[in-house]
Amino acid sequence: MRRRSLPRTLAAPARRARRIALIASAVAFGAAAAAAAPRLTLEGPLVQGGLIRGHVAPPDSTLRLDGRPVAVRPDGRFVIGFGRDQPPRALLRAEGAGGVVERPLAIAARSYETQRIDGLPARMVAPEPAAQARIRAEQDAVRAARARHSDLDGFLEDFSWPVVGIITGVYGSARILNGAPRAPHYGIDIAAPAGTPVVAPASGRVTLVHPDMYYSGATLVLDHGQGVSSSFLHLERIVVAEGQRLAAGQRLATVGSSGRSTGAHLDWRVNWRQVRIDPQLLAGPMPEATP
Repeated sequence: MRRRSLPRTLAAPARRARRIALIASAVAFGAAAAAAAPRLTLEGPLVQGGLIRGHVAPPDSTLRLDGRPVAVRPDGRFVIGFGRDQPPRALLRAEGAGGVVERPLAIAARSYETQRIDGLPARMVAPEPAAQARIRAEQDAVRAARARHSDLDGFLEDFSWPVVGIITGVYGSARILNGAPRAPHYGIDIAAPAGTPVVAPASGRVTLVHPDMYYSGATLVLDHGQGVSSSFLHLERIVVAEGQRLAAGQRLATVGSSGRSTGAHLDWRVNWRQVRIDPQLLAGPMPEATP
């Protein structure tokens, strides 16, 4: 039986309808595929003490690191960090409207130095019971300042050294004080003359100013956003106030030797939430001092 063809006046609209249907189907398939797999990009060293900046698309994806929620900015930017004793494996999980992607992370281990410091007053190594309440209250205040979460974007900047000097203590080193083992060191000690200006390594907001903490002396905490903060210890004089916004490179204090210290230096520390980060990985090599 001979097949009848459509009249020419009807065939062209039918072909157009089929093309439109095929295009719509391809667009729908592409959109579904994109929704099914969030895209993750990471930048930074996957190593103990490292801070990783990242981006996820779409930006409304839910992000978790080893099961713990990670905040994501409206533009999809986020940050994560790994502490001194981070295990060798971590899992970053992104869940979007149509699917899940999991990124296993291999975290490189590091070896740490042992540093001996002698000549400290005995009360600074083994505080008397009367000082314990003060120490706990000060530690709680610092933890609270570091726990603040803001939408500031200083964490995305290239960090610079807050003071130029001689590095006398490094991140992660085991500490032996007056012959007694103590907690590891979580910052970078930079020796410089008393009164040397200390500047903000990246922009942020001052969240804590304390004139004289038991261990760290005059102490300042600067929030860089998304849970990233800098702490500055053993200061001589603080020239900014809590709540003040600072630009990168703006002066915030001067080098001193307050608290548990054997000489003028800055102890600079960086945190992601309560995770201790190595500042040297952010700032790079120490620049040479200008005569």
